Amino acid sequence: MEIEIITKTENPVLDRTEVDFECIYQGEATPKILEIKSKLVAILDADKNLVIIDNIQPSYGEGKGKGYAKIYNSEDSLNKIETKHIIEKNQEIVEEVEEEE
Repeated sequence: MEIEIITKTENPVLDRTEVDFECIYQGEATPKILEIKSKLVAILDADKNLVIIDNIQPSYGEGKGKGYAKIYNSEDSLNKIETKHIIEKNQEIVEEVEEEE
């Protein structure tokens, strides 16, 4: 999977950077949001807790898709602006393993 940044725009009013990107995944299944998020974090050198993947629009039959992400400058701004379900969609699932005695 490759990610190419199309545009990167600073939005000081909402305290974030907005990124339009293209994701190319020829011969693979459409990548999960968390896979794309981890690639974007590496490319943009950002804090993974402040990156929100808003949407991904796959192109039918082409093995690529366009997406929109937001990188907040603070966790406060992220929590004030983003809706709860978008934040949950972008969080990694933490499984609690209980040891049986």
